[in-house]
Amino acid sequence: MKKEQALADYLLKLEEKGFRFSDEVVAFIYFGKRSTDASDVLVIASIEITLKVQKEFDGSFFLSLLEWFKEKGIANRQTAFRFARSNGLL
Repeated sequence: MKKEQALADYLLKLEEKGFRFSDEVVAFIYFGKRSTDASDVLVIASIEITLKVQKEFDGSFFLSLLEWFKEKGIANRQTAFRFARSNGLL
């Protein structure tokens, strides 16, 4: 079974690939995680979808995704991406 990737590790991986988030953006990501009580898996999925759809990090879009996932009871990455596709985001 593949180990879940921690949010901090994911953000470091993005930075290694050239995605540099300001301290304010990182703080906002963690704010969104806390305010929605989302798992690292859903936060990472929300970041991925946000970057794919918006071509940059959009905090409002990211937070809306997290809230939407929580409202719909989505708990894993596969379901999050399936839900995004079925709603025309991807």
